[in-house]
Amino acid sequence: MIKRIWHGWTTPENADNYETVLTTHVIPGIEAKKLTGYRGMEFLRRTTGDEVEFITIMTFDKLENITAFLGENYETCYVPEEAQKVLKRWNKTAGHFEQRGNRTV
Repeated sequence: MIKRIWHGWTTPENADNYETVLTTHVIPGIEAKKLTGYRGMEFLRRTTGDEVEFITIMTFDKLENITAFLGENYETCYVPEEAQKVLKRWNKTAGHFEQRGNRTV
């Protein structure tokens, strides 16, 4: 499994708006593409001073599934226009990590 991890920040005033865009537009838009090897998306949220940070974690079977979705420049971030309108800033690239273990209690 490959985890695609990306960070974006918004203002406290726009945090709920971004979360709504993420859950009603971005994630459903990705799911509607029926991407081969796509297993889902998690997101995390935390307030840090005058910003709210969001982390998205997409799970794919293998790196080739991501390149099929985004092309040769697969590290480039995918931030639809409606999300850009409420984000303050975001990473221009995403990191890709091989899942090596998973322990739950």
